[in-house]
Amino acid sequence: MIVDEKKFVRRYSLIYTGIVAFILLAPLYFYVIHKINTQEVRTEVELKSIQSHIINAMDAFGNNPNNTFEFPKFNSYQSGLYYNNFSTIYSQIKEPLPFYMPGYHSDGMTRFLITPLPSQKYFFADYLITETAISYTDIFLEASIIAFGILVLILLLSFYFLNSFSVPFKRVNEKLDEFIKESMHEMNTPLSIINVNVDLFNSMYESNKYLSRIKSATKSLATIYNDMDYLIKQNRVEYKNEIISLEEFVKERVEYFELICQLNNITLSLVSTTKTHIMFNPTKLQRIIDNTLSNAIKFSHKNGKIDVHINKNDEGGIIISFQDYGQGIKHPEKITNPYYREYEHKTGFGIGMNIVKSIIDKSDITLDIQSAYLQGSTFIYTFNRSLVVDSTEQNL
Repeated sequence: MIVDEKKFVRRYSLIYTGIVAFILLAPLYFYVIHKINTQEVRTEVELKSIQSHIINAMDAFGNNPNNTFEFPKFNSYQSGLYYNNFSTIYSQIKEPLPFYMPGYHSDGMTRFLITPLPSQKYFFADYLITETAISYTDIFLEASIIAFGILVLILLLSFYFLNSFSVPFKRVNEKLDEFIKESMHEMNTPLSIINVNVDLFNSMYESNKYLSRIKSATKSLATIYNDMDYLIKQNRVEYKNEIISLEEFVKERVEYFELICQLNNITLSLVSTTKTHIMFNPTKLQRIIDNTLSNAIKFSHKNGKIDVHINKNDEGGIIISFQDYGQGIKHPEKITNPYYREYEHKTGFGIGMNIVKSIIDKSDITLDIQSAYLQGSTFIYTFNRSLVVDSTEQNL
């Protein structure tokens, strides 16, 4: 009924993909580290091979001062001969040397191999140094392609399997949805019949406390029915906004609940200091007001009172406050949680205020709950300036 199957599959496919991808990509990380280390070893071997070639060339040339030695050149490698203090005899290396210790060294993406030479043998040089640039582009490109392939494959398999697994639940959900819709329809019919007949009886005969109780009970059931109906339709029906006279709307809902209040001798009063129109959906506004008033009545003491106030704030918004003087709320922060019931002996399913929260979270409305245990509660709704309709707009 409330579960969105597509959203369910999408959400858990991503979660499943993330978990499996983490498990499978962990070895890929170590594979990349291994490839980088292998690349380092290969580069060091290549540098040694280049130096061996240079040394062989110098050995073949010998110590012949009458000829000119042509130092070997390579496309990706630069080499040079250096004295013991690392001053240059001959060098293809343009940048200053970052290291002066024999061995294989790294400096950013540059690699050096410094090899000591036999004294006075090769043009009086003490060191042969070879330099090259190293690149991990191929390694990272390969790893990226593998990772992308793994993620796509897992995601596709996740969607396929979760869609397959969700089919039985989807069918059950559809059956449950149909059952609830039919049940709601069947419940609405007798409620309407009871209300009509009570009204007819009242018009023909004198009202009495028993009829008042029946009427009050049907109104309470109607509030629950409207909550259930909203829950069923909220993901399927587009609730369009329209211009609403806020004072008239609240006044109508207050009058609707007056009979329920009268049975418990609760005084329900409305005080408005402004006549304002808002751009909002009537169904959503009714859910906010009805659920708040219903809770206020439920937690009020007999012979108590409930005050409803409508005022403007300094920012141009509208404030509607509902104040009761009843039991109060021990845990105000939990009152909007789904199915939360602070007092188990009270009627209701604990969904009313959760519906209210779902509405105000998607609207420019804030809710402030002030409560003192055994002293009462105040629910303050602030309809921010964006919802208020200017007088010029009302005439359009």
